[in-house]
Amino acid sequence: MTNTGALWRNWARSESVRPARVERPTSVAAVQRAVVAAAKSGIPIKAVGSGHSFSGIAVAPGVLLDLADLSGIVGVDTATGRVTLAAGTRLHRIRGLLAPYGLHLANMGDVDRQTISGATSTGTHGTGAAFGGLATQIVGLTLVTGDGSLLHVSETENAEIFPAARLGLGALGILVDVTIQCVPAFLLHAVEQAEPLGEVLDTFDERSRAADHFEFYWFPHTEKALTKTNTRLDPSAGRAPLAPVSRWIDDELLANGVFGALCTIGAVLPPSVPTINRVAERFMARREYTDASTRIFVSRRAVRFHEMEYALPVAAIPAAVREVRALIQRSGWRISFPIEVRSAAADDVWLSTAHGRETGYIAVHRFYRENPGEYFTAVEAIMRAHDGRPHWGKMHTRDAESLRETYPHFDDFLAVRDRLDPERRFANRYLERVLGR
Repeated sequence: MTNTGALWRNWARSESVRPARVERPTSVAAVQRAVVAAAKSGIPIKAVGSGHSFSGIAVAPGVLLDLADLSGIVGVDTATGRVTLAAGTRLHRIRGLLAPYGLHLANMGDVDRQTISGATSTGTHGTGAAFGGLATQIVGLTLVTGDGSLLHVSETENAEIFPAARLGLGALGILVDVTIQCVPAFLLHAVEQAEPLGEVLDTFDERSRAADHFEFYWFPHTEKALTKTNTRLDPSAGRAPLAPVSRWIDDELLANGVFGALCTIGAVLPPSVPTINRVAERFMARREYTDASTRIFVSRRAVRFHEMEYALPVAAIPAAVREVRALIQRSGWRISFPIEVRSAAADDVWLSTAHGRETGYIAVHRFYRENPGEYFTAVEAIMRAHDGRPHWGKMHTRDAESLRETYPHFDDFLAVRDRLDPERRFANRYLERVLGR
């Protein structure tokens, strides 16, 4: 199916484009035909997932490929726990798809509206010092390359480009399927509570290593952080979920409805933000419950925002957070959205933000009706001073020259790009900035 003239916007409303053509292929062969046709027309082509990237990585001014109809399970190897998923499969569908096999993803981020291909291609990650991002769970994939041919990549097939293709930024071709190493389904025991920010920072590294999953949120202008500690359990331990009414009040009414209203007030009356945040701090109640991993990893995000996230050596996290706090205090800014801090294991994926080092993540946000520029620019300077790497799917100002300094295999990735897409059929302005032409 092809149409033209429709305006595409990402979820955060930070990027938009009116593509020359929109195509919705229903088969891998149709993707190949679309790539070949775009090449003959001399226009670029890009696949777009659900639009949950805050950067311009998915902007498609030429041919926009909507892969929503390439969805579901392609194959399952029950002996190894390896599952092949079509590229357009949304993360929130995976739990139901894998349930008959007793399997699930080893780790997830807190948003599940993305497609599996978009999430892996941008470096989406969860939290947990022993767990890598989604790209590290990939054991095989299939790309449609610049000439329209199919390329299968795995640990044993075209293995020399495997470290590049697992997190390819959409620059190497169109992903049409990915094979994921899944794990037996598990529960999480969650403990959420407010704690003094200073104590949380002092013990961040220790607590990250001790827990399966540890993260915290800090609302600027307050003294406490909301910590989340999750412990993995066998399903035989049994669920003890939150009561439906309690969950709705906390996660829907307060976290989305009331919070959205307060952000709107703060955007109109910035001086009210510190008071609002301090009042909200008093309502951070302790919660303890056990449920399916997806119900605890994932949060529904109804309030739109802009986001920048940087990956730092994990030991640098406490100092960097303190520097951001001091920056906010002396700037006079009124920041309604929290800062989120997580950790992840080192990995060997060439363009992974956790490549070669144990990593901590600091994410800053602003309500989508507020201009994030001055705040994000100042925070980015702090992150760069700590050898930070920007999340590919979130807002940042880095270019190829500066990114080469922090990625040991940056030029190796570019060599793979030259091999698979020498004519830059999958390029856009964002990729030209971060990878060069």
